[in-house]
Amino acid sequence: MTQRATTNASKAKMDLSPEGVAEITEALRPLLADVFSLYMKTKNFHWHMEGPQFRDYHLLLDEHATQIFEMTDDIAERARKIRGTTLHSIGDIARHQRLKDNDDDSVPPLEMMAELRDDNAQLTRFLRSVHEVCEKHNDVATASMIEVWIDQSERRTWFLSQITGD
Repeated sequence: MTQRATTNASKAKMDLSPEGVAEITEALRPLLADVFSLYMKTKNFHWHMEGPQFRDYHLLLDEHATQIFEMTDDIAERARKIRGTTLHSIGDIARHQRLKDNDDDSVPPLEMMAELRDDNAQLTRFLRSVHEVCEKHNDVATASMIEVWIDQSERRTWFLSQITGD
């Protein structure tokens, strides 16, 4: 198959407009960066957990981190599937992330949980925003994936809110 035939075959399989692909891809890129940064922060707090609730918090954060990390491949592959591009490096993540890192040497457990609660709530807002972009361009597949992630992030926020008493 020639390059032209391959390109034409790819276009025939995709019904999203080039403008839709560009806008959805531009929305997915910072979302993916935020998911990576939330994964790293969750693992950081998991690794540095201390105190009387160590085991429970340690296990909860490991569960949350696993769930968050599972989103990364789906987000990146969806961008590629619709003929867009995605992140290329750690530097690219840093340039696009909106959630803030926490490099403090010591963070009390309840402060960790409160920070993760707030970050998960913010991630939910980012997910809703990307969902709106997908709906605008009738990208039902991406919107459907995002709906599952919204439910997961709301659940993580709820668990963390119960721990912090909010």
